[in-house]
Amino acid sequence: MRLGVSTSIVAGRPVISLTGTLDLSSVPALHTALSSGIIDHPASTICVDLQSVDAVDDVALGVLLGAAGRARRGSGELVVVTTDDALRQRLALTGFDRAITVTTSLTAAPS
Repeated sequence: MRLGVSTSIVAGRPVISLTGTLDLSSVPALHTALSSGIIDHPASTICVDLQSVDAVDDVALGVLLGAAGRARRGSGELVVVTTDDALRQRLALTGFDRAITVTTSLTAAPS
């Protein structure tokens, strides 16, 4: 499935909403979307909304981690938003949630 990307501002916070599958084939589009968000919104908390994503592989998790590092170097932050229990459990098991804040809603994301 093709990766869909849309950007918006919610409560003054940049949001990158993703749909589809985050896997090896979607890595270039994912990297571009995250890099653009970080460049366009320096020193900001950027929310990555995974509510409409149906699968996330390890390569995509690595891209998200790399983007979080780039955001932090620019005094920003990356926050992942998902209510999917299976994904949240996977993020906890891999330790991803210790490196990047994972929350259940855009309004609950730290600013």
